Amino acid sequence: MSQGKWENNEEIKIFREYLRIPTVHPNVDYTGCVEFLKRQAASLELPVEVICPVVETKPVVVIKWLGKQPELPSIILNSHTDVVPVFADKWTHPPFGADIDAEGRIFARGAQDMKCVGTQYLGAVRALKASGFQPKRTVYLTYVPDEEIGGHLGMRDLVQMDYFKKLNVGFSFDEGIASEDNTYALYYAERTLWHLRFKISGTAGHGSLLLTNTAGEKLNYLVNKMMEFRASQVKRLEQDPNIDIGNVTTVNLTQAHGGVQSNVVPPILEVTFDIRIAIDVDVAAFEQQIRNWCAEAGGGIELDFEMKNPYVPPTKIDASNPYWLAFKQTLDELGLKVRTCVFPGATDSRYVREVGIPALGFSPINNTPILLHDHDEFLRADTYLHGIEVYKKLISAVANA
Repeated sequence: MSQGKWENNEEIKIFREYLRIPTVHPNVDYTGCVEFLKRQAASLELPVEVICPVVETKPVVVIKWLGKQPELPSIILNSHTDVVPVFADKWTHPPFGADIDAEGRIFARGAQDMKCVGTQYLGAVRALKASGFQPKRTVYLTYVPDEEIGGHLGMRDLVQMDYFKKLNVGFSFDEGIASEDNTYALYYAERTLWHLRFKISGTAGHGSLLLTNTAGEKLNYLVNKMMEFRASQVKRLEQDPNIDIGNVTTVNLTQAHGGVQSNVVPPILEVTFDIRIAIDVDVAAFEQQIRNWCAEAGGGIELDFEMKNPYVPPTKIDASNPYWLAFKQTLDELGLKVRTCVFPGATDSRYVREVGIPALGFSPINNTPILLHDHDEFLRADTYLHGIEVYKKLISAVANA
């Protein structure tokens, strides 16, 4: 298809319009996004609600497609409306221009993460409705804010609302990640996310002395222990070809603070680690190990969890889960090669799973460079349209499970 035909394709037009709405952090204005989604709901002749779990500036848009048996548990097609910041000078196309080149590549922040999925849902529902299909289960398209900064004013609070409980959700679709080869990644779990700050106290004094029990000595011991553990995970990943980054615990030192002057031994030093705990690790035992290292370092170390997500059981991918069976059977029928994985980062699915609802993360993007949060993020138009066809099959199968 030529560039002109891509530009005139109605589904591509809708996708590009969504990409041009700069719902970008910090200080996101969701007004244009809400109005866009209201127009989409009207075009589909579906009812739409806008609710605010916490504050009015963080709206959730819910579009309802009534099922033939609405008493059955419903399905949500979830996506987030926000995107991460851009460094515009690093882009070869305007990051909110949604330019399309001669190869059919559409460049914009959110092209992969994850505005593509949000409008692919709409395209799939549009095609299914046009064919006369009505799902057995009610389907809700949910568009939530602030996922990119933790979802604290979006999905995390939404799932605790009576409003959400009345939706009677049985299963959730959510985002995945692009694949660089011909396979597709399907995510059934997420690692447990901690942001852990160590506040390390010690003897203060003149820099010319060899004081004992200093914060620097304790920091050295503790950081060495954390890095030794990190090295063990790197080695495990290198030695086992059957696992990927989602199967190991990642530990990264992300911040270091302290000291007042170059010749003063400081009374306190602070270091922060980003930790993503593998699903097969006992989180309580892992925390105790860290506390033991603090004691071995000499004590006087305070653990400050800036973020401490609880362990959330993975979604079952076996015969006990009828939604999984319908999802996997459809992928097989489409001839798609799928890898089941643990998501390496964190998505809103963790909040859905935490309240007992199975969720799968899947973005129908393959043979594409992984560019989420990167410069020149793009998605090919043909990949986008193929994704609509995939979702047509998946949504109809899972909604009738």
